[in-house]
Amino acid sequence: MSKRPQLRAAVIGAGMLGIDLADRLTRSPTMTCALVAGRSTSTTGLRLAARIGCATSTDGIDAVTGADIDVVFDASNAAAHPAHWAALASAGVLLVDLTPSSSGAMVAPTVNGFRAESSRHLSLVSCGGQAVLPVLDMVAQHCVPQYIEVVTTVASASAGRATRLNLDEYIATTEYAVRQLTHVPRAKVMATISPALPAPVFRAEVTVLASDIQPEPLRAGTQAVADAVRVFAPGYEVASFTVDDQRITATVNVTARGGRLPAYAGNVEIINAAAVLLAERYAATREVEAL
Repeated sequence: MSKRPQLRAAVIGAGMLGIDLADRLTRSPTMTCALVAGRSTSTTGLRLAARIGCATSTDGIDAVTGADIDVVFDASNAAAHPAHWAALASAGVLLVDLTPSSSGAMVAPTVNGFRAESSRHLSLVSCGGQAVLPVLDMVAQHCVPQYIEVVTTVASASAGRATRLNLDEYIATTEYAVRQLTHVPRAKVMATISPALPAPVFRAEVTVLASDIQPEPLRAGTQAVADAVRVFAPGYEVASFTVDDQRITATVNVTARGGRLPAYAGNVEIINAAAVLLAERYAATREVEAL
């Protein structure tokens, strides 16, 4: 039996996010990292990408549109993403947006991962969204949420320049995704970049005010959610979950456990692991269609 052809993937952005993506793609059974595109010859990330066997370019989106590519991962920034989508919309590729630009179909693998089978423009929302949406989706099935508050904390060392520039978009897009995917009327998201040493693991604290709460199904569902996410992000943990009258509180911790990432960079791990998983689901669909 001949070996199945791998889809050719490109990564836009050569920061921590982009290089970890490239590394994951080199280990994917269905995709290969054909290109990492940045903007500067002095970018350390491009040198790392070349070291792991990926072709590199400083021509950004122009390099991607000029290459033979099936899947594009945008790990740049929210301001640049609309132009990237405009350049690729008619190219027949899958564009996976890891920036908080709020365009594309908002997807979290355990919530609505099936959308990767039909949409050509996927939004991963944010690292905070990937951490809390699985829990909030489960919560919304067993109560009627009236207000949801999310506070995320990332280590300063895992928050690059794009992350810091995109804080406003991160908050707005995560709030929008929480409202849309749980149908809660009000949501508030706050983000903290912690300079503490040793660097803390990525954490998201959730508070839900709700009516018609079903405590037992909620408690049972919490473990099921964590187990489902750990299939692709092994360091995912619902560290606490409390139901008290009309209030639900939860703490999610994500520790990076694979590849080149330090343990505290769970924010990078969860969104990248989700992105690759969804793209592999798309690749599987392409394979079935080709039969």
